[in-house]
Amino acid sequence: MTTLLLSPKYLHWMANGLAMTAWVAFIVIIAATISGFLLALARNSTHRGLRTLATAYVQIFRNTPLLIQLFFWYFGAPNLLPESAMTWLNTPHQWPLPGITLAWPSFEFLAAVFGLTLYATAFIAEDIRSGLRGVPGAQVEAGLSTGLTRWQTLRYIVLPQALRITQPPLFGQYMNIVKNSSLTMGIGLAELSYTSRQVEAASFLTFQAFGVATLGYIGIIALIEALSQLARRRAALSGRA
Repeated sequence: MTTLLLSPKYLHWMANGLAMTAWVAFIVIIAATISGFLLALARNSTHRGLRTLATAYVQIFRNTPLLIQLFFWYFGAPNLLPESAMTWLNTPHQWPLPGITLAWPSFEFLAAVFGLTLYATAFIAEDIRSGLRGVPGAQVEAGLSTGLTRWQTLRYIVLPQALRITQPPLFGQYMNIVKNSSLTMGIGLAELSYTSRQVEAASFLTFQAFGVATLGYIGIIALIEALSQLARRRAALSGRA
């Protein structure tokens, strides 16, 4: 029976891969949400040049394969940087602080986070833009007529309603980020898919290795789904208040 189970060593590898997947997804979700909000505002801008650039960004990143984008940031973009810069990026750095030591991440990690963020930003921006457009224009005009500035109208009238509209698709994008993170194994990031392949190659326990990886992804997705349900309930309660 023991041959049917993964040894503690292999489970440790898988746990490290799961932690890497969760860490990458968390950073990308935060960064892509902030940049997606800014991009959505640019898409709705009255400035034609800014709107054109934002539209071009969305079209480029939504309509090219993510794996190709990751290959570009990992294999192609470094050729545009000075050799000294790449040497610095690939050299381990540590900054000791009281009680903790900060370590510079690997270039695989940087390329993965950067590539995933740029890709996810385009999708999140469109979801946020749809939420903004879902707020009736009459409410914007009413806010401006009461003496509010455009920013105040956006902050106090449009955004609260737009966020309620945007919540379900946003959490769907967050789940996609977790799933898309598996493609970073293509540039050598030791996330969950990568470590499951390592375990499978070392142990020949294919079903067990990929079964554990599947459960890991399901666990992260289930957590995001639970947070989505919590956010919906809170939004419903605040709407009744």
